[in-house]
This record gives sequence, structure tokens and C-alpha cells, in this order.
Amino acid sequence: MVGEKNLLSPLCFCPRCASPHFLPKEVKGRRCEDCGFELFMNVSAATAALIVNERAELLVVRRAKEPAKGTLDLPGGFVDAGETGEACVAREVEEETGLRVTHAAYLFSLPNSYAYSGLEIPTLDLFFECRVDDFTPLHAADDAAEVCWMLLDKIQVEDFGLLSIRRGLEVFLQQIHLKHTRI
Repeated sequence: MVGEKNLLSPLCFCPRCASPHFLPKEVKGRRCEDCGFELFMNVSAATAALIVNERAELLVVRRAKEPAKGTLDLPGGFVDAGETGEACVAREVEEETGLRVTHAAYLFSLPNSYAYSGLEIPTLDLFFECRVDDFTPLHAADDAAEVCWMLLDKIQVEDFGLLSIRRGLEVFLQQIHLKHTRI
């Protein structure tokens, strides 16, 4: 971590006392020299849903907002305080697609960095395989400009705008390939 930019460098004043003596402390923190307040940029949890239908198609969305507006993505988003990863992925799927998740199974996680409001937010993206029993309410909403199905064997990971989603899809598609070659 030596030589890395402090994650909170855009914050110049102490949030508690407004002192300009809000100085870097390690790579992920700042400390006020006047009141002693310390702030750290810890990892935020986020989720991504992998929903595959009976035709071996993956549900994908097109991002309606920055970062990576207009690129493909998986339904998902940030975990709220007091919320489990499973509850978050179910909530985000419903908000973005109108679908109700009946079961969410944790698969794996990947570290990521998410640019938002001038900060690079370190995240840990939790990938879930989700089951949906009724696809009739499917529609784009919230952060999704569009929803569509893509055949698993036609997915081009470079069409997805966020690095961790591309890496997550590579892992998921490799797991599917391994599962099918064992049968």
C-alpha cells in the first residue's frame, strides 16, 4: 500500500469540527489534528445476481446511471445497514427488474473499486445464484434502463462495464463449464 493515494483525499475538512487540519492517516483514513476525529474508508458490501432461466439464458440489465452508464450489468447493488447479502440481492433484483427472488445461494466474492461522487469506494462484491419462479413481472426500473436475456454461450464479458462484474462472469461461466464437463 506504500505510495497509494489516500482514499479520503477529496475530504479536506473534518466532518465533526470543520477544521482544515484533517490529515491523511494511512491509505484509508484521515484524522483531525484539532478534535481527534478519525474517519476510515472501509470496504462496502455489494451484491450481484446471477439468474439463469430454463433456456440457459442469463438475466442482464443495462445501467441507467454512472458509473458505466449504458453498459451491461447484473442486477444488484449496495447492501444497506442491517441487511444480509441475501436480502440485499433479493431487494435489488425486485427494484431493478420487478422479479421476486425465491432463493439466493452465495457463490463467491471479488474485491472491486466503485467510483462515486469523486471517491473510489472499495467494495466487496458478493455474487449470488438466484432462483425466480415467475418471470411475468419482468421490467426495467430503478438503476436499470433495460433488461434482457442472453444465452450463456453468447456472453461477451467485455460488454459489461464494471471490472468486478466482468471478472465475476468469467468465474461463473467457468464454473458452469466445469459442471457440464463432469456430467
